[in-house]
Amino acid sequence: MSELPPSLNPPVRTLLGPGPSDIHPRVLRALAANTVGHLDPYYLSLMNDMQQMLRATFRTANPLTLAISATGSAGMESTVVNLIEPGDSMVVCVNGVFGGRMVDVAERAGARVTRVERPWGEVFEPADLKDALVKARPKVVGIVQAETSTGAWQPLEEISKLVHDAGALLLVDAVTALGGIPVEVDRWGIDAIYSGTQKCLSCPPGLAPASFSPRAVEVILQRKTKVQSWYLDVGMLAQYWGSERVYHHTAPINMTYALYEALRILHEEGLDAAQARHLRNHRALKAGLAAIGIEYTTQAGRELPQLNAVRIPAGVDDLQVRSALLNRFGIEIGGGLGAFKGKVWRIGLMGHGSRESNVLQLLGALELLLQEAGHKFAHGASVAAANAVYAGG
Repeated sequence: MSELPPSLNPPVRTLLGPGPSDIHPRVLRALAANTVGHLDPYYLSLMNDMQQMLRATFRTANPLTLAISATGSAGMESTVVNLIEPGDSMVVCVNGVFGGRMVDVAERAGARVTRVERPWGEVFEPADLKDALVKARPKVVGIVQAETSTGAWQPLEEISKLVHDAGALLLVDAVTALGGIPVEVDRWGIDAIYSGTQKCLSCPPGLAPASFSPRAVEVILQRKTKVQSWYLDVGMLAQYWGSERVYHHTAPINMTYALYEALRILHEEGLDAAQARHLRNHRALKAGLAAIGIEYTTQAGRELPQLNAVRIPAGVDDLQVRSALLNRFGIEIGGGLGAFKGKVWRIGLMGHGSRESNVLQLLGALELLLQEAGHKFAHGASVAAANAVYAGG
């Protein structure tokens, strides 16, 4: 090369979009720790401890709980391709982008997919699935607990009972849920679940926490065909994560360090306390946005605390405001996807990013930009409304 590219110098951002979220400094330090081998005794001991923390985070005793060496989308693919064989029936609940993605993954695995749909921003009731369960007689039912494209919080307990009464397995996307809202794998009878590191766990993207119930493991062991993906075959991965320690792939050692430290931070605070913090900051943000005339797009009462999908005010340019937030204030928020493109902002308050200072900073910056765009409201109303929530406890 005649000239080297410039040295690495990423800008400092406040990440309040749909992910990745702000990373805790302790997690960043963990990434820089000395690398050891993926079969080093220290690393194997670390894996054991991380598994225990993952089980506690998922609230499960499932032996097959692990961190898949890839992003959350690979978590989706791993759960689907291990449970589905060509010709199997699968019902997928679609009310946003990631339900639709699960359909695509299942079809590529050879499933006969039945889509059950709700409008974007709404959630499913058990009655929505009854006909599909009778007609499709599925092996697996897939559903997204926290739909990142719409901010919808999907209740699971009643749906889980309905799915199991129909003889099917329940597969849950918890990419944006884990660490931010309750995830009760054992109590709700979830058979397979996956998440990602870059949302409420506040770790860089790169690993996919996942867990399989004994019932799901039994289904995998009884497969008649090989799992479609060699890399994501949890039968082989279980031998690496289990007591055998059979080499499968070179694990991302330093990413494991990062997730380990992120989980320690989460459990130092306590799951319940972390969820309460997410809810409190959501309530302050929601009050602040309401004070300047910004409404949520999500079904009332089903809004995610960690992912706030709101309508862009009439006459306000989506890209202009988001670009100004980024370039003038160093704040990233997300735009809408699919049917919501150009109509919705997605504001993340995830993990380490769910802090009072971030809520107040965002509201102050947003007020200025909206005033410049001609949106009418009482100056200072959003910050005052948010502070009223904080002052009320």
